[in-house]
Amino acid sequence: MSKITINIDGKEIQTQEGEYILNAARANDIFIPAICYLTRCSPTLACRLCLVEADGKQVYACNAKSKDGMSIVTSSENIIKERRAIMEVYDVNHPLQCGVCDQSGECELQNYTLEMGVDAQHYAVKDVSRKDIDWGHIHYNPGLCIVCERCVTTCKDMIGDNALKTVPRGADALEAEYKESMPKDAYAMWNKLNKSLIGLTSGEEMLDCTSCGECASVCPVGALVDTHFIYSSNAWELKQIPATCGHCSAGCQISYDVKHTSIENTNEKIYRVMNEWNYVALCGAGRYGFDYQNEVKSKDSAAFAKAIEAFKKADTIKFTSTITNEEAYLLQSLKEKFGYKLVNSEAKAFQTFLNNYSEISGTKLYGYDLEATHNVNFVISVGAALKSDNPNARYALNNSMTVNKGAGLYFHPLKDPVIEGLGKSIMTMYHAPLQEEVVLYLILDLFADKEKLPSDLVNYLASFHSKKTVTVEEIIKEEITEIVKVMKKNEETGEEEEVEEEKKKMVPKKISKEVEVDDNRLLEILGADEKFMEELEKNLAKKDSFALIAGPDLYTHPNSKNLARLLALIEKYSAFEITMIPTLTNSLGVALICELDEVCGEYSVGYNTSGDFTLSALGDGDLDMPAINQQEGTLTSINKRVNPTNAAIGYKGYELNDIANELGLRTELVVDYTPMLPTSKGFKSKNFDDLPNHYDNDGTEHRGYLLDNVAVATSGNESVEKFSDEKMEGTLIYLANPVRQFTPFTSKATNLDEVSGIYMSEEYLSKSDFNEGDSVRVKSKSGEIVVNIVSDNKISGDIALLPTFDSKINSEALFSSYRFATASIQKV
Repeated sequence: MSKITINIDGKEIQTQEGEYILNAARANDIFIPAICYLTRCSPTLACRLCLVEADGKQVYACNAKSKDGMSIVTSSENIIKERRAIMEVYDVNHPLQCGVCDQSGECELQNYTLEMGVDAQHYAVKDVSRKDIDWGHIHYNPGLCIVCERCVTTCKDMIGDNALKTVPRGADALEAEYKESMPKDAYAMWNKLNKSLIGLTSGEEMLDCTSCGECASVCPVGALVDTHFIYSSNAWELKQIPATCGHCSAGCQISYDVKHTSIENTNEKIYRVMNEWNYVALCGAGRYGFDYQNEVKSKDSAAFAKAIEAFKKADTIKFTSTITNEEAYLLQSLKEKFGYKLVNSEAKAFQTFLNNYSEISGTKLYGYDLEATHNVNFVISVGAALKSDNPNARYALNNSMTVNKGAGLYFHPLKDPVIEGLGKSIMTMYHAPLQEEVVLYLILDLFADKEKLPSDLVNYLASFHSKKTVTVEEIIKEEITEIVKVMKKNEETGEEEEVEEEKKKMVPKKISKEVEVDDNRLLEILGADEKFMEELEKNLAKKDSFALIAGPDLYTHPNSKNLARLLALIEKYSAFEITMIPTLTNSLGVALICELDEVCGEYSVGYNTSGDFTLSALGDGDLDMPAINQQEGTLTSINKRVNPTNAAIGYKGYELNDIANELGLRTELVVDYTPMLPTSKGFKSKNFDDLPNHYDNDGTEHRGYLLDNVAVATSGNESVEKFSDEKMEGTLIYLANPVRQFTPFTSKATNLDEVSGIYMSEEYLSKSDFNEGDSVRVKSKSGEIVVNIVSDNKISGDIALLPTFDSKINSEALFSSYRFATASIQKV
């Protein structure tokens, strides 16, 4: 789209051709009132407050698109009259409970009522009984609901759950006289409002969704509230701490809302998490998993002394990627000073994968991010259980399809009803484990520029193609002649008489014929049905921007090196831009900062993982450490952005920096390391206190800074290995977490109370002798565990899922490195 110039209230501004007027105004700090519209979502025209004049014609700014030279007036005598009447109608029968409403102080109904100068009420209608409804993690008060449909829109367009809809209110019809006496738009809005409420698409009593809470976040009034927050605090009492979510690699911008715990307890407590919902959507872990701090009353000097002795004795530091960049730099500094081995298996796998990818790409990092993925119109996902590995990747896929009228391809062994529910334009292919190489070869075959690909690769791809003859049916038009009787006037007698005439017409005829077609064995290996290519061609129609999301299944695959090189070739020789999902919170930062080792030495110190001596922010080790929500520092996100996070809750114990200082590294604060992060790896010499954490009105992100994608020397060799037809068969298990769980830190949060165990689909259980709650022994070549069965309606098919969020279940013991394994499952 090209840049154009429009005029709003005498101010000339530039915007993209076809951009909604409302978005163009917001991006240039021009106020147009709107309740129902959400940036990055489709317009609903529910509130009609955004009425403006465009070239002399009244239009809705949320739905009218900008045209070059357009002149827009945001306020006129008629528009002011309409807006005031609309707000007056919104206030009809709205309960007078602002003093105790959870939204009071943040309520858009309050704000707009004052903005439009509503100081009298000219309309009335009989109210109907509207009882509060508890939908599980969300509480709905229909009496407060103004049916703006923002909850419905964000659930459909942003999240992809489609869990909410409008339902009949059961109210009496408006009196007929109002239609004639009221402003047109105010009447239309009121008529709709009077007929509707919000309900569940499932028809059940509880929300059946991925429990992100985004519907409550976008609610402009107090109709939808997180159940845990009801009547817990007034909004104006809460102090907002800007931060970055510490649960997955999305690095979502959040603010912790904190105040004192009680009159008796002055310690600060997190009451809720908020987000800039026009620009970032949270998952349930980010929204509800906030109270995972490590409560420590004082410094344990005896345990600290033992920690120092352990570091002096150790030759290895084991750690997870749920740490800040500064802590990773500190660990690397200790390695350089004392020669420690640094062992972090998942970050090491990702680091190696990036290095293998770089040999062909010539860059340290992948080229794309999720923010850009939102804006394309064709997305492929490979190697990721998308909804749980990185929920924001799923949101980007869904948003691309709903708002950009895009389409998608989802490749994975685990069947996923949530992904299938995103819409008709998502194609799912559930291949066998170990066949990810075949998937990437198929993508090269279908989308790469064969004239630029290395010739040996072109020949290899060609070897999978052959010709076959198939019988197809088609409908042709055939001319036939039929005799019809018509009435005609006899020229001699002048009378009407019936005569026969020949009439030619074209009629459809079904014929069968044999045609020669291409037979692609790659599709056959992956189990694609016969209509795959036909459906793909239909979905690719009018698509002109392409993104590929690669996930953690690829990094630990036995042939991960070849997969990394194939991804680089796809990025180099096709229109697809690549984004890789880092496995944990800060896997990308750790992979860039630390020189990681494969195996442990004889004596290890563990940081948030078990060692001979363990430092733990979970409170279960030999020396306590602060959790992410108790730290200042930075986290490197999937979007290659170094984002700042602040401490929401105080911490009274020792930190990793205290140990480093005792060992001779000497910095007052751990964030003193922020400007020391390695510029050779793309970091910048910026002080922590100088890092921003906000968005502009046009959605421009000012959070930390973007990593430089450092150029690296290529190997000059673009060869790749041939794949084998090997695939895993039998009873399969998969190492992944359910929705809203990522690590033992989310497991610790009180509002994320998912039961742990081995997760099986309802389909799996119906075909087996197992029942939910049964205790089973799961045994693979690598080990065995005993767990209880949990029924999960967010997966389908016959692959069981073993989580990592519960540290009491040693799920990793059953897997060598790859996330899939063959196992036996037997009742205990």
